[in-house]
Amino acid sequence: MTLGFIVIGGFILLMLLGVPVTMAIGAGSVAGLYWAGFGDMSMVVPQQILDGAAKPALLAIPFFILAGNLMNAIGLTDRIFNFCLALVGHFRAGLAYVNVIASLLFAGVSGAATADIAGLGQLEVKAMRARGYKPEFAAALTVATSLVGPIVPPSISLIVYAWLANESVARLFLAGVVPGILVALSFILYIRTVAQWVEMPREPRASCSDIRRAAVEGLPALVAPGIILGAIVFGFATATEAGVIACGYSILIGLFYRSLSFKGVWDALVESAVLSSLIMLIIGFSQIMGWLFAFEQVPQAFASGILEAISQRWVFLTFTIVLLVLIGCFMEASPAKIILLPLLLPAADAFGIDRVQFGMIITLALLLGIATPPLGVGLYLMSAVSGVRFERLAVAILPLMIPPVLVLILIAAFPQITLWLPDLVMGPQ
Repeated sequence: MTLGFIVIGGFILLMLLGVPVTMAIGAGSVAGLYWAGFGDMSMVVPQQILDGAAKPALLAIPFFILAGNLMNAIGLTDRIFNFCLALVGHFRAGLAYVNVIASLLFAGVSGAATADIAGLGQLEVKAMRARGYKPEFAAALTVATSLVGPIVPPSISLIVYAWLANESVARLFLAGVVPGILVALSFILYIRTVAQWVEMPREPRASCSDIRRAAVEGLPALVAPGIILGAIVFGFATATEAGVIACGYSILIGLFYRSLSFKGVWDALVESAVLSSLIMLIIGFSQIMGWLFAFEQVPQAFASGILEAISQRWVFLTFTIVLLVLIGCFMEASPAKIILLPLLLPAADAFGIDRVQFGMIITLALLLGIATPPLGVGLYLMSAVSGVRFERLAVAILPLMIPPVLVLILIAAFPQITLWLPDLVMGPQ
């Protein structure tokens, strides 16, 4: 266990000093190798980096990133927003409802919280401010609703978990549907409650023809998640092939609506290449850490220590949730999973926690960290996108954390919330 404390402690220290996460993971791993007595690391380090980044299951990640960027480039975010506005904008606090529903629909396109903030964030905050909403409330709501992204399929975070836990991507995608809808509904209920006490504007009611026109324009974005999920679940395509289909689908839509430009495609390719390279580099460096932990049997020792200290399943889940929320405050979900999952998964297995349910718990817990002050990375991104001061945003988001926390408690307490749909469609494991 000494090795584990040295590696993870060194990594956290470097992160707190402002070292980029990739370099922090790499430096911590190399320090661990040196401590463990691996004098010549010229073979171990390159081999483990390549082994980690060259997994076939991870090929889906760059394709889904590219699909999301292409859909941004062809203006599907605007179409999603306009459709939701026509549908529910006439209710009191209508634009707040639009924010939630648009995030849920955009989640089926992007699969990432930061993509939601960057893609829809500026549009939603600008529209809400123009209609009289407080800037900090508009920005905080957008950050909070972006948590739906990595839960609803397709999800980059769930693909990484499937690889780490040796689970089915299709089962995890199906498991995310009900929790994602519950998170969205919890925000809608919260907004409805607040709107009873705080004056919030409403938009003019859209005519049937306006709703029909917005639905037709937004239809390609609305059916995209169904195409992707259906292809994977019913065996027509693997996750990687579904990512390729999503990219081709995005290009066809852009050509059909004549909104696709060479510059847009080029920018999407460059942005996707940069982000994919960063993720793969993180995975590669994390593989060194995982291999070192496995070689020194750190996960087994950690699980034994947990089982000695904790005898109740609910205590272990509470410990895991609190730990992951804290970690999620300053680290993206994927590297956090790569580092912590090999330590937590053996203990979860010992307590009889289903791996699909556990995947949803740790995914949502890490997402809460993104929006939790004072270190939540989503808050800093939204502050930059919206121009709202970080201090005001951090205060405004605190009550908005209540709905997803309640959903997380429900997911931890009732396994069937996550397991019902996968078992119904694919049969029990």
